[in-house]
Amino acid sequence: MIIKTIKVNQPDYPELLKQIYDPPKELYVAGDLKAIKNYPLAVVGTRKMSKYGEKITYSLIRSLSQYGLTIISGLALGIDGVAHRAALETNTKTIAVLGSGLNSIYPAVHKSLAEKIIAKHGAVISEYPPDTEPSKWTFPARNRIIAGLCLGVLVIEAPKKSGALITARFALDQGREVFAVPGNIDNPNSEGCNYLIKMGAKPITCPEDILESFNIEATQNNKKEILADSPEEELLLKILNQEPTHIDDLIKTSKIETTKIIACLTLMEINGKVKNLKNGYYVLNN
Repeated sequence: MIIKTIKVNQPDYPELLKQIYDPPKELYVAGDLKAIKNYPLAVVGTRKMSKYGEKITYSLIRSLSQYGLTIISGLALGIDGVAHRAALETNTKTIAVLGSGLNSIYPAVHKSLAEKIIAKHGAVISEYPPDTEPSKWTFPARNRIIAGLCLGVLVIEAPKKSGALITARFALDQGREVFAVPGNIDNPNSEGCNYLIKMGAKPITCPEDILESFNIEATQNNKKEILADSPEEELLLKILNQEPTHIDDLIKTSKIETTKIIACLTLMEINGKVKNLKNGYYVLNN
């Protein structure tokens, strides 16, 4: 396994992760992180999943696979492992975030899964040096990275005391979307999801619910061509892509005056050319 180190001030460091309260000073990466630019969605849940949770995970990821999303999870047993496998089976890029070093894959039974992720041009990453062993402290800290890398966190099945809910709380704190699959009110594995929905998470009953939040057309097969209506738009269209870009970076790169760039982005959003992801982040709407 070839491991490279990416420091927080280097250009390859994921832009969304850079914006959280306490981003890792460096990431240890095996594989290719480029996929993080394609609508990153975290999929998390309980290790003790039911057949229902497994079925829903496969179903949603298979349906979402045609829209170019990247699936992020924690390589744990249960929902995490199924999310990675479903992504691999549908040629969807996936990224695993570890609570240990890359030379200490945990659980050990998922070492081959990690290798498949890397082989399929995804990535396995950690903030811990390669030989770091897992501990009860490293996993909660890992969850902030899962939330920080994505545009939204989907909790599929989770009891009320679950690491998945920790990830959801990090997502809320970081201004990311939180999605939850509703479940039976008498099922302990549904308590966490139903609680999140009561607290304002978006209930997910079909793939279109997620696509709508990411402003992806459910009938989309090919990227639409976006034409510029002004020199400013033309410049911004060269900078923007599916990776969220902060308005401060747009101003810095384009050298367009702040008032002009705000007006231009507003008009582009009205005309459906860009998507405002809140907190100053924009992506192309194609």
